[in-house]
Amino acid sequence: MKQFEVPTFYRSPLLSKIKAQRKLADPRKKDFSPSTLQIGSFTFLIARHFGFCYGVENAIERSYKALQEHPGKRIFLLSQMIHNPAVNEDLTSNGIQFLQDTHGKQLIAFDTLTPNDIVLIPAFGTTLEIEQELTNLGLDIQTYNTTCPFVEKVWNRSEKLGETQHTIIIHGKHDHEETRATFSHAVANGPALIVKDMKEAQLLGAYILGQQSAKELLAHFEGKMSNGFDPARDLSKIGVVNQTTMLASETQAITDYLRSCYISLHGEAQIKNFMADTRDTLCYATNDNQSATLGLLEQEADLAVVVGGYNSSNTSHLVELLEQKFPTYYIKDATEINGAAIQHFDFHSKEILRSETFLPLQDDIRVVLTSGASCPDSIVEQVMHAILAIKYTHSEVSALLASLD
Repeated sequence: MKQFEVPTFYRSPLLSKIKAQRKLADPRKKDFSPSTLQIGSFTFLIARHFGFCYGVENAIERSYKALQEHPGKRIFLLSQMIHNPAVNEDLTSNGIQFLQDTHGKQLIAFDTLTPNDIVLIPAFGTTLEIEQELTNLGLDIQTYNTTCPFVEKVWNRSEKLGETQHTIIIHGKHDHEETRATFSHAVANGPALIVKDMKEAQLLGAYILGQQSAKELLAHFEGKMSNGFDPARDLSKIGVVNQTTMLASETQAITDYLRSCYISLHGEAQIKNFMADTRDTLCYATNDNQSATLGLLEQEADLAVVVGGYNSSNTSHLVELLEQKFPTYYIKDATEINGAAIQHFDFHSKEILRSETFLPLQDDIRVVLTSGASCPDSIVEQVMHAILAIKYTHSEVSALLASLD
């Protein structure tokens, strides 16, 4: 795996050491049990896999190269590089400007750009329509196109599905940048429709099995399907791909469910005529993060802390898994911990909550700790320090951490 040049202030010497030890002991990632770190009366259960993935490190490296290689030039990001506020704030503090927000709302008009400007495409990629609009303005959008190769893999698979007359079913959030981009690439090759979850997949299944009318189906998926979508024609042969940050297990469950619908109609021997095998589109990093989270669920702990941007899809899915077993706190960084209190995000209600005390009143405390794929390790270590500081003074924390070397 390629090593990227990411600014050192995103790294954590402590967590880098733990990751290096695990990689040496288990290079093929067959063991997803957490690393255990004893610091004073705290036991931190640290996920086997967490933090920056390949696509994120690639995007950050190329963003900083753009800054270094073009001093004095105007540099723009199409939208947020990744869903982490610290990374995006650092880029903007270096002079990079955002052209759009995460929902595609224009912040700076494209027609104000010139061919001398530098435009970076974020890791999520972008739509074919936006690519064409920027190209028509004479802008070079390839030199600093940081689209994740695993997102491009989904696009390539969608193209192949279109060539074989399959309708492309995208498991994703229709308003997410990556899904908007994937949908754009998909409809260039054939019909496409976006399903958010199993509940929406079951609406498709109801139509496939003759239990729901085309009118009802079209009404529900309005704005989430290609123009002229005809259920009778376009749901006769499908392939499922996904937004790479969705739960891989949910994508597989949706695929298996839709497969069962076609089998009930046509028999298993004929399934290849109605549904493509698309397991190869699942992102390795999303799979690893989620497998590591399942490894955490096999442990006993008092609480879980998940660190990441509040608009990060992959981070919210880690929370979704962990809250099945532990009191789980979703925070963006260490500033959310203030003394014994914690401010945390409820991704179900989209509200910021405050808990005046979140650590149990006992001597020994076991804390599950992980982060999303766009969260720097340095922020995770800062969170660890903030938790330790609830029970120890600054000098005591420094001494405890020094004793780990």
